[in-house]
Amino acid sequence: MAGPRVDDIYDQVKAMAVSFRLRPGDRLNEVALSRDLGVSRTPLREALNRLVAERLFDFRPGQGFFCRPLDAQSVFDLFELRQIIESAAARSACARATDEDLQKLRDELYETGIDITGLTIEEAVARDEAFHLGIAKLSGNMELLQTLTRINERIRYIRWISMSMDRVQKSKDEHKHVMQALLDRDADEAARVLAAHITKRMDQVQDAVRHGITSIYMEGAEDISTRIVEEAQG
Repeated sequence: MAGPRVDDIYDQVKAMAVSFRLRPGDRLNEVALSRDLGVSRTPLREALNRLVAERLFDFRPGQGFFCRPLDAQSVFDLFELRQIIESAAARSACARATDEDLQKLRDELYETGIDITGLTIEEAVARDEAFHLGIAKLSGNMELLQTLTRINERIRYIRWISMSMDRVQKSKDEHKHVMQALLDRDADEAARVLAAHITKRMDQVQDAVRHGITSIYMEGAEDISTRIVEEAQG
């Protein structure tokens, strides 16, 4: 069982991997990373092995740990899987969630999730994720929720990039439409709108990946996440 120290290292390195502060495809320098984090290599390696299991790093025997690549096909596959999982979550939530729980999700959406003007991109994406995970929780399937959480971690950087490129709707009409379908217990409509809201074409993914790689090497990954959402209209 991992101790608190390993958990802390795991959280720190995971944050670096999710945001691509560790460059995609690069071999990890364990000595330098252990020095930067002020930890020994044994708990660091234990944390890295956990992240390999979550597919945030690769391990190659005789070579070491490598940061995950940023390639369009993998990202596209993850968005496709997310679409399938969230559509199923919406259907289950319509069938299983209590009226009280659905109303609570609706209140949270309108309280924190509609207007993202003035937030950083990281904060805005976090709010969006919270709404989608809220639906997954109401499905009553914890395996589904955990799978969606891990997918979100693996595509979060691309979602930052996409939000920095797009004009964001202040009203969040699609979220409101999904929420109303859930309240109406209209599983077909909730799944349909949610799927359309999530889906991305391959050309959109390729464009985001190109911008993402440019940002990593030219600007720095953190610059994207800290940009302010200034134009939120639609």
